[in-house]
Amino acid sequence: MPVDQYSDPFEEQLAVALREAGGAFDSPAALAAAGRARGDRMRLRRRTAIAGGAASLALVGVGGALLAPWGGRPAAGPSSVAASGGAKQAAFSADDMVRTLRQLLPEGEFRSTKVRGTGEKLPPLVAGVFDDGKGEGSVSVGLGRIPANGGEITPSTAVMPCPDGEQTSLDSCTTELLSDGSAITVYQGYEYPDHRENLKSWGADLVTPAGHHVSVSEWNAAAEKGKPVTRPEPPLTAGRLKTLAAASEWRRIADALPGEEKRPASPSGSPARPAEMAGWLILRKLTLLLPKGLERVRNGSQETGYGYFVVDDGKGASLVQVNVQPNMSDVAGQLYGSGAETLADGTRVAVKQGPGEKGGAGVVMWTVDTLRKDGLRVVVSAFNAAEQDTAATRAEPALTIEQLRAVALSPRWTATED
Repeated sequence: MPVDQYSDPFEEQLAVALREAGGAFDSPAALAAAGRARGDRMRLRRRTAIAGGAASLALVGVGGALLAPWGGRPAAGPSSVAASGGAKQAAFSADDMVRTLRQLLPEGEFRSTKVRGTGEKLPPLVAGVFDDGKGEGSVSVGLGRIPANGGEITPSTAVMPCPDGEQTSLDSCTTELLSDGSAITVYQGYEYPDHRENLKSWGADLVTPAGHHVSVSEWNAAAEKGKPVTRPEPPLTAGRLKTLAAASEWRRIADALPGEEKRPASPSGSPARPAEMAGWLILRKLTLLLPKGLERVRNGSQETGYGYFVVDDGKGASLVQVNVQPNMSDVAGQLYGSGAETLADGTRVAVKQGPGEKGGAGVVMWTVDTLRKDGLRVVVSAFNAAEQDTAATRAEPALTIEQLRAVALSPRWTATED
């Protein structure tokens, strides 16, 4: 799992990067490193190994073809064709991704820094620096496909939701339904909750009834981190973010991604490894499992496998994160030592209480790590701080070990419905 979510401009945002990590959660430390989701901007799903891809989002808080934004020219056609199950499926190259974004952006110069097409292991992505003459800004677009899993896709519940509660680091966040049934969330906030450096993070997250997932993110600097602020605000207004995310060109490219029903069997002929749970679904389940009396300050997720909430019970902010991984039985011996508990149904449970893993002053991390007999691993951690690398904001995490245990062992993680 990627370290420090969103620290790499979009890989973690769009998080499909989880696929890269595969089954590498081998310690609570690795889980902690796996991802501090950054702010309310939960990227899609971009988020979605689902689409391959990345980002995400939480459900408690708070989208026919549309015309190309700003009169954009038609996007380039597919660069290649690949056979899939006897049918031919268009593939789009990294160059197609760059060309499409350039055509859909307003007047200015765009320089790509990270790009993937539809034929790669991770989902399609185009990220780079855009300058409209008013200063450089970073712009990213990630694409994915949300599998229907035998039912209909409901965009309004799959799209990234706006944070719940009155306290939020976002300046604005709106979710609306488009005429074609798609849902889109457009948000304007900051890269850091304390607004340091005045680095702003804006974006749009869209899900269509067909399962297309488009996530757009932008910053008022040449990179998400590590570069100075170069302009007062990111280059695209809220309206342009909406139009860019809703452009039909992205849906056309996303159509080249295989759906859940096309997931191939493994080389051995056995069924393919179970799919990672989508970040937005993790957040929806987590919001139903959190104890009452907690204010949801903000939330976020990766495309798959990870979600978090920052909650406050009146005693200070506390980060609560969940990692979900299927098919982990083969490494049970490495993950659960002699001190682990085995329940009557065969579920393994390990508990750890100790200092945080990212150096925050006085930060402690409480973790309940569980592994069911079917190989599903659910790990829930809570901290006495809003972020792992900042100073503690309270004496202990907002959730007790028993509450963390209840969340991790809940049957909701294996239920087909929320």
